[in-house]
Order: sequence, then C-alpha cells, then structure tokens
Amino acid sequence: MKEEEVKQLFIDTGAILEGHFLLTSGLHSPQYVEKFQVLQYPEHTAKLCKALAERFVQDQVELVIGPVTGGILLAHEVGKNLGTRAIFTERENGKMTLRRGFVIQPGERVLIVEDIITTGGSVQEVLDVVREHGGIPVGVGILVDRSGGKVDFGVPHQALLHLDVQTYQSEDCPSCAQNLPITKRGSRKL
Repeated sequence: MKEEEVKQLFIDTGAILEGHFLLTSGLHSPQYVEKFQVLQYPEHTAKLCKALAERFVQDQVELVIGPVTGGILLAHEVGKNLGTRAIFTERENGKMTLRRGFVIQPGERVLIVEDIITTGGSVQEVLDVVREHGGIPVGVGILVDRSGGKVDFGVPHQALLHLDVQTYQSEDCPSCAQNLPITKRGSRKL
C-alpha cells in the first residue's frame, strides 16, 4: 500500500479531524487522527495490517504485540498475516504489563505494533515489557507516525502514513491563546 492510498483511506473514513485537541501525550494539536473511524471497517483493518506485515516479513517475527486498545486489533491482524501469535499489553497500576496469562519466551523475536505515535511513549513502554521478559524486539510497525521523524526506538520502525502535525505545550498553544475549546480524545488518563 502506498502512503497516498493510506492517507486517502483515513480521509475517506473521516479519521483525520481538525480543531483543538488534547493528545494522550499531554500535548495540544490542531489535528487529531481518530483511528477507529478506519479500524471500524474490518476490510480496511485487514488491508492496513497486511501492508504492515509485508514490511516485516523478512524479520523472522515469532510474536506480534501491541498496547491496548488499538494495538489489540493491529497485533491480531498483523500476526495473522505473519503466521504468529498475537498478544497485547495493558496498564496495571499505571505500568504497562502483560496480563491474561500472556508470555514472551526468552529469545522470542517480537514485532511491536501501534496505531498512532506522537512521542512514542506507549511503544517505548511495550519495548520495555518485551525486553523485561527476554524477548528480542525486531521492529515497530505503525499505522500513523505523527512524530515528524523525532522518535527513535533503537530498532527499525516503519509507518504506513507520516503526518507532519504541529504539537504544542499548553503554554505555547495558539488555540489556547485564542481561548478555543479543547477536545480530549483517546483512552489514557493523564
């Protein structure tokens, strides 16, 4: 899948929103990507995850893992395409962890998948979990990279779509300076 096709899919499903948003990272942005507008369509999810899997097919992936919530769907579909198990991490007492009896075998080659990154914080937490359990991170597959190329996970990473979106601390946010109402989307409590 070419990047232009991915972007058009997000546009066609109404997943790219304009306004004043509080991101999971705590930053403010004039643009938000509501991935579930795309992921609500199984055929779109399957197509996107197949494209992600194709980017890592040569990496001998043995396990695919993603953070709850969007990462569950992605891990499942990418794992299906790579013929591997698929698991997910969850927060317990504020810390990303494995639950539900999930195990990462020592030396197991693990692909981390994530829906959208801005700062890469959730992916870094999943990488930490993989390493704590003795897994070998071989890469990170991302639907949308909003970081502007600023994130380095220390392993190869591939994104299907790159968006150059401005983000601001609240004190530097032009929308805040104009007293525009802010919308909080996403799932993590700040």
